[in-house]
Amino acid sequence: MIAVGSDHGGFGLKQEILAYLKEKGLEYRDFGCFEEKSCDYPEFAHAVAHAVVDGACEKGILICGTGIGMSMAANKVPGARAALCGDCFSAQMTREHNNANILALGARVVGPGLALKIVETFLTTDFSGEERHARRISQIEE
Repeated sequence: MIAVGSDHGGFGLKQEILAYLKEKGLEYRDFGCFEEKSCDYPEFAHAVAHAVVDGACEKGILICGTGIGMSMAANKVPGARAALCGDCFSAQMTREHNNANILALGARVVGPGLALKIVETFLTTDFSGEERHARRISQIEE
């Protein structure tokens, strides 16, 4: 199950991502927002991060205008490792090396075509499991 959330700035791109997940047969839960009316992103970032950390969802995707606010808010939840990615290489590396469990995207930074490739990369890349990366993740969580 993929937890998905956005604020008003990411609402449109979230709709494209939800359609992509549905097309791929991937289960998801939409934590909001549910319209383009101005709202506060921390509410949705925290909801997605808690769903991932608590184990209700395997991974999360957060979208706002830049992705910055969402990633900062999500990372306040202990155990959340949200990574802001604007390219596929970063999405691959954050999964392989950092075992990121939440992807943050900026709807005003990346277009829908690139965003969907980033989502695909994030969701299909596994953590390498290498000792050095596991050790570093443990240090982050101390």
